Amino acid sequence: MALSRCSQGLSSVMALGLKCFRLVHPAFCSSLAAFTRPVSEITLKAVNGRQNNHGQYMASPAVPTRLFATKKAKAKGKGQPQTRVNLNTALVEDIISLEEVEEEMKSVMEALKDNFNKTVNIRTSPGSLDHITVVTADGKLALNQIGQISMKSPQLILVNMASFPECTAAAIKAIRESGMNLNPEVEGTLIRVPIPKVTREHREMLVKLAKQNTNKAKDSLRKVRTSAMNKLKKSKDKASEDTIRLIEKQISQMADDTVAELDRHLAVKTKELLG
Repeated sequence: MALSRCSQGLSSVMALGLKCFRLVHPAFCSSLAAFTRPVSEITLKAVNGRQNNHGQYMASPAVPTRLFATKKAKAKGKGQPQTRVNLNTALVEDIISLEEVEEEMKSVMEALKDNFNKTVNIRTSPGSLDHITVVTADGKLALNQIGQISMKSPQLILVNMASFPECTAAAIKAIRESGMNLNPEVEGTLIRVPIPKVTREHREMLVKLAKQNTNKAKDSLRKVRTSAMNKLKKSKDKASEDTIRLIEKQISQMADDTVAELDRHLAVKTKELLG
């Protein structure tokens, strides 16, 4: 009898315990999940979690986003062409004549082209000697002004100095220092100029001469640009700072375009000389 009562009491206790366990089971499971969940997940949820419409947490990355361009993007941006200026010359004519500046720059270009045609050629012709500058007592004169130039044969050019015999020595010096690889010989007042053979060395010498003449042309171009900028500075009281800056950019742009043209002609001449 006592044993039966004891069994009934134990069953009641177990039933009560099971009922309590069922009540606390969800909370227990949640606590257990929290202890077994990875630390990174808990931290992410606590710091960066946000709830959706269903009350559930939506994790977002905790890594900050870079808001500046990468080096690759910056490098790409550097290669972008700059905006070109195209001013109406008539609107700024009272400040500076851009047409005159352009003409001066074109004159530099034409002078180089003329130089290439007359003095930087594989085949030497009488016309190549025409504009060789001779320093005389009366100043600098072109060779064809003081001497009569003619072609004796395909291999020989003659310069007759009978009209200005006193300039013969100066003419010989000018021909020799013309950069055309010429070695003149003198017979009284007659200068004989043998035409050199076309060798690889001669071609390379002409290319070097073409580069020197191109650099001189660039120096002349810089002088034109500097002169224009100086004129512009004197006219700053006639226009706003923005207008002056635009004109400066226009002048620099014109100079850059002319330099590119000079380089293009040099490249063509170099290819022609080297074959």
